[in-house]
Amino acid sequence: MRGADRPILSEVRAAERSAGDEPLRAPSGTHDILPPESAVFEGVVARFASRARLAGYGLALTPLFEELAVFSRGVGSSTDVVTKEMYDFVDKGGRHLALRPEVTASVARAYVQHRPTLPWRVWYWGPQFRYERPQAGRYRQFWQLGAEVLGTGDPDLDVEVIELAWTFCEGERIPGLSLALNSLGDGACRPAYRERLLAFLEPLAAQLCPEHQTRYRDNPLRVLDCKRPACRDATAAAPTPLEALCPSCRTHFARVQEGLASLGIPAVVTPRLVRGLDYYTRTTFEITASALSASQDAVGGGGRYDGLVAALGGPETPGIGFSLGLDRLLLARGDDAPAPEAGLEAFVVDLTGGGAALVLTSRLRRAGVAVERAFDSRSLRAQLRMADRSGAAVALIIGPAERAAGEVRLHPLRGGEESVVAIEEVEGALRALDGAGERPRRTGNEEQA
Repeated sequence: MRGADRPILSEVRAAERSAGDEPLRAPSGTHDILPPESAVFEGVVARFASRARLAGYGLALTPLFEELAVFSRGVGSSTDVVTKEMYDFVDKGGRHLALRPEVTASVARAYVQHRPTLPWRVWYWGPQFRYERPQAGRYRQFWQLGAEVLGTGDPDLDVEVIELAWTFCEGERIPGLSLALNSLGDGACRPAYRERLLAFLEPLAAQLCPEHQTRYRDNPLRVLDCKRPACRDATAAAPTPLEALCPSCRTHFARVQEGLASLGIPAVVTPRLVRGLDYYTRTTFEITASALSASQDAVGGGGRYDGLVAALGGPETPGIGFSLGLDRLLLARGDDAPAPEAGLEAFVVDLTGGGAALVLTSRLRRAGVAVERAFDSRSLRAQLRMADRSGAAVALIIGPAERAAGEVRLHPLRGGEESVVAIEEVEGALRALDGAGERPRRTGNEEQA
């Protein structure tokens, strides 16, 4: 492989020369998630994990890159995700791979490979990658939460999955939530509807947007989802999937609507909702938020994909799931400004060379106390400044006299009187301060549920 590597090395060296001494930045369409903003992400993921576990879901972590066929066969070779947005590459072993643009196909591939017991319930979170125009809440590396269930086509499961997505968004206090619901039919009724829609579009092709004038035959349903005025106007009277449902799909969809109504979830039947991936069958849904722009107002969505596992080489296995965009969820919730991190409970100030702080911080952390310390043998004044900036309510000061006596000075940083306690009583003293309301609580973002 040496010869094959040389062009790559030359490109790297050329890039280094052109960059010169310019400071390097994150690639366009990506962003760093740093403290304190990362604490907000952490809190959202923890709350989603808690809700998912209550419903019997286990965490699934799939690779960030897969064989290209996982997405070309799973998502659809004619979809925008595959043809325009997916990052794909040939690796040094000659394998054609793709960075993961979504997780559902990866989860289905994992099922085909490992065959866990059905029904299989998993939740996930992590980064996805799509090459698209960066804008508020939409990045080329973006983060998603989601859940998938394989193994049953029961419409009550559709209701349960939608409820998990909806109640989580409600719990995150996202204003102006709305739930759109539709059914796309299945292999029995979809083909006839497709031909009917094609017959409607044929004489109107010149009126569609430039993209769909040439591509509407690949997947005519996608024209219904186009947001451009030309396609909207031309397809205003187009037949919808709901009009062509077979009796089985009609019964399935009615049961989903009844189930959501019984749970008080306000779904709005939206006949043009098709979403942008080829694997959807029967139930599809989308959650939007009024706080986002009208053209990009989706927080997340999902639906049933009963043919996906078979498309990836597995047995016929029904499935349903959803994903929520973490970046968009936080934007809709109003978290564009970083939230404070969870507060430290104490800061150890060591004037004896650092050894006492090493032992005390280890002991307190093992006891579940959030504690920090200074390094580099700084002065008392410098360490107290650091303690104050840390947000801790109490500085635990150990000087030579305190160390010799086996004591610690509890120095309040937010008002109150200093006290001296035996070193073995520090944990109890901190708990007493917590009970008196003098120790910082976790922020509201960590305690919401």
